[in-house]
Amino acid sequence: MLPEVRGWLRRRTSCVTDWPLGDLVAVKGTTTVSVVLPARDERETVGEIVTVIRRELGGLVDEVVVIDSRSTDDTALVAARAGATVHAQDEILPQLKPLDGKGEALWKSLAVTSGDVLVFADADIRKFHPALVFGLLGPILADPSVVYTKACYDRPLNGFSNGGGRVTELVARPLINLHWPRLAGFVQPLAGEYAGRRSALERVPFLTGYGVELGLLIDLLELAGLDAFAQVDLGSREHAPQSTEALGGMASQIMLAAWSRLERQGKIEARHVPSLRLAQFRRAADGHDVLLTDIGIAERPPMITMAA
Repeated sequence: MLPEVRGWLRRRTSCVTDWPLGDLVAVKGTTTVSVVLPARDERETVGEIVTVIRRELGGLVDEVVVIDSRSTDDTALVAARAGATVHAQDEILPQLKPLDGKGEALWKSLAVTSGDVLVFADADIRKFHPALVFGLLGPILADPSVVYTKACYDRPLNGFSNGGGRVTELVARPLINLHWPRLAGFVQPLAGEYAGRRSALERVPFLTGYGVELGLLIDLLELAGLDAFAQVDLGSREHAPQSTEALGGMASQIMLAAWSRLERQGKIEARHVPSLRLAQFRRAADGHDVLLTDIGIAERPPMITMAA
């Protein structure tokens, strides 16, 4: 690990207990905070998350916004009843051709929120604790030089404290250490919980698929530098585990995200266009069925350019 990163890790890594909620409310001042939950078919968890935020963080959070990403269940209704402002993803900036993926929802949230600081959290978190929000706000509210904070935590799965995070360990972390070693100090680089100043988030592009988190880290590093980042240990985060097939699609999109940034930064010279189809196999009665998935990703430009 680079000496610069070791220093950053000591200086910019904190624990949620370092940021008492009352202290954050006291230093918040006129800074406004929006919490954004991108959600697709998350009726089982999104209502509880919204309820906890509104009940426990009323003095800190100014708005809770759910971006409904084409849910086929009543996610939007459940979120609205719990007190969130709900927007259908495809109805935001309707003049644009709709795109797919989590990154699309996050990017569009910039157009329908008002906070100076945005906190993004996944809508599938079980046993949601308000520290997942206020812990992330600590470094930003306490230090104006911090523009982006990322969560780190244990990922329990099947009885193991860190059984989750397979895509992180097998794909994202190797890519980061190989090509962006200044980001190697992030414990959970793909964490879905992070906070950023609008002034920074509106100045970087958003990838539309599961590569959005990696893309933001790389692009914000280029924009603001390593010392503008912080990470907060939030303890443990439990979520619904994905199938191995689904993780394969996520991993592919993260690889494409890395490819796009390597090419843009002149770190590779592309001699071919990557295939956007992922072939996977599932046992059938007479052998194996081939499952073909479109893993292509797109990119939205910095939101600040949309007002031009």
